[in-house]
Amino acid sequence: MNAPVPMEERILKLLERKDYVPLNIPELLKKLRLQPNQQQQLQTALVSLAGTGRIARIKGNRYIIPRDADLVPGIIRMTRQGKGILQPDDPGQGEIIVNVTETSTALHNDYVLVRRDVSPKRVVKPGAEAATGTVVRILERRRTQIVGTLCESGRFWYVIPDDPRIPHDIYVPPARDVGRPARAGDKVVARLDVWESRHTNPEGEIIEVLGPPDEEGVDMLSVLRQHDLPLHFPRSVLDEAGQIRQGDADGRGEEGGARRRVDCREQNAVTIDPDDAKDFDDAICVESMPNGQWKVWVHIADVSHYVRAGSALDLEARKRGNSTYLVDRVIPMLPEKLSNDLCSLKPNEDRFTKCVEIHLGSDGIILRAKFYPAVIRSKRRFTYRQALSVLEGPPGNQIEQMLHLAHQLAQSLRRRRFRAGALNLDFPETKIRLDESGRVASIDRVENDISHQLIEEYMLLANETVAGRLMALSRPAVHRIHEPPNERRLGEFREEVLSREIPCGNLTHRGEIQKLLRRLEGLPIGPALQIGFLKSMMRARYAVEPLGHYGLSKKQYTHFTSPIRRYADLVVHRALFERHGESIDSLRKTADHLSGTERNSSDAERASRDVKLFAYLEKQLRSGDRVQYEALVTDIRNFGFFIDVQGLGMSGLVHLSALKDDFYVLDARRCKLVGRRTRRTIRLGEKIRVVIFKVDSFKKQVDFELAPVDSKPLLQRSNQQSSRVKRGKDQGRRR
Repeated sequence: MNAPVPMEERILKLLERKDYVPLNIPELLKKLRLQPNQQQQLQTALVSLAGTGRIARIKGNRYIIPRDADLVPGIIRMTRQGKGILQPDDPGQGEIIVNVTETSTALHNDYVLVRRDVSPKRVVKPGAEAATGTVVRILERRRTQIVGTLCESGRFWYVIPDDPRIPHDIYVPPARDVGRPARAGDKVVARLDVWESRHTNPEGEIIEVLGPPDEEGVDMLSVLRQHDLPLHFPRSVLDEAGQIRQGDADGRGEEGGARRRVDCREQNAVTIDPDDAKDFDDAICVESMPNGQWKVWVHIADVSHYVRAGSALDLEARKRGNSTYLVDRVIPMLPEKLSNDLCSLKPNEDRFTKCVEIHLGSDGIILRAKFYPAVIRSKRRFTYRQALSVLEGPPGNQIEQMLHLAHQLAQSLRRRRFRAGALNLDFPETKIRLDESGRVASIDRVENDISHQLIEEYMLLANETVAGRLMALSRPAVHRIHEPPNERRLGEFREEVLSREIPCGNLTHRGEIQKLLRRLEGLPIGPALQIGFLKSMMRARYAVEPLGHYGLSKKQYTHFTSPIRRYADLVVHRALFERHGESIDSLRKTADHLSGTERNSSDAERASRDVKLFAYLEKQLRSGDRVQYEALVTDIRNFGFFIDVQGLGMSGLVHLSALKDDFYVLDARRCKLVGRRTRRTIRLGEKIRVVIFKVDSFKKQVDFELAPVDSKPLLQRSNQQSSRVKRGKDQGRRR
């Protein structure tokens, strides 16, 4: 006997029919041949489907498929200027721009329904200009609590949000029963009430007083609250983790578990990580074979062996989505017993892995691959710095010889990858290091050297190989996708490049992008334009559709190599090694959720960096400590010029009013400023020295001025060491 068709499925099947016309509830009840006592069930299903954007309710309380009325559900991202950018649920649709006046009461990351603007007057070439639309409904308010600064004005109180993407102040009554008194200037957490009109300010209630912004710990607590990051694991999760024994989650013991695996303990497998890393989730071993062929083993921590689907550990890991690396701490996806101990591939200890064994030809093409559970014993734990030292000298033993072989193959794979069209987006970044008091001790430049490239190539290789296997098996999974950039954005970026008198071809051709990126490497203004190119690209995300990865130029790609810190990888492990996986609908929800947690973590990491950096710069202003920074002029306007300060990892403005030595006039044709009296010129791409002039922590903006002759010498960076926060295995969590 066939199982009854679920109500939601019956509704969707009816609404998707070509001859369907919008019906209301009584009409749907009749059309679906339901009994009168099933009306409540029908209404519940309709509300559920409408809440997820799969159907839409229109005038007359009638229901349709959204696309039939040019309605598009998706996540809206707000800019600091108040404009919205909709990322549609349908991966085949491009983004939709929502102008400031059309955003309704949508907040950053809300799930909304947008009516797409359609003009029958003209035919627009796809990609020629951005589609526009209007928010017609908030399907899900993703943010219900706002962190900000409490202010008082006359007889009322209000909160100025820390997030500059929320332009409205929130009116609140005086705080009550929140544990400590609330004073003007304090950082607070406000819960939003229902907000129905963008023409009135939202209202809310203070639910927590964090304290004065300069009080120790309040800055990072604000970041944690703003991004809803948990400080602790639930007791049920810790209890479950505490019961797991070394080796086997089913209680069969370490040796019993090892006997059911391929024994790879004799391999010269090694890990390569930052010097402060504690969770080692991947190890590699490379051997050269006859006829120039290669054999590679990529071992990944077998988290799925310990974290069973549906367990308390699994549900909490899915909720968190990934580990978050703030400037002063890590918010891990898994409890420490797993992330830093049982799952971590520590040297000289038996550990369970999922292995991808790959046989490569002399040309780097994959000849065959195998996938199996294994047990390994890592022979050595290298830091990036140690690995670089070994690669820069002759090998001293078998382990170091293997590392040299791995480097040789990695560089070959890297060259082949770029020949295939991959884009080199490994731009220098900065790493903030704090002292024991939580203040900025140094700001270090992070380079993507050959030790990083070595491990990156094998992680990319494993991820691509696993994606290919999943597609060959036709198994539903979560893929890592990076969609091609919008032609309009590429066109705008091309015009910007040409305005700098830099040759630039048609950027819709990948080869022309590669040429331009190589050209920019040797130009003073190159770093600024490289950042501009990144902004013109789409952001990588998770999806069930294997749409490929534009930046890596791969038709198939997934995340497999970091299950300790990314839930997506754990999902992929299960899809590859377990027969009973999730349904497509369930995986789609998981992919959307994980794309959201990744964005949230990225925003939190940036916010944690900003609060420390801005406090550091404000201290300079207060103390009069005039530290010089080398800067690059990246844009010139009639009110001043923009600069990129690599020593701080940030951009800023030098306003003309801050130039005291002369009156400067813009020469727009030659793109330079010229002093009327001194004839001093400030040109695009010129390197100058600046000091802090003004810090606006609310707007997250810094103004600079030219460094005086008697200022402190140029800031020296104390360390060139790398960090997992921004670099390492397949670019942390970004690619």
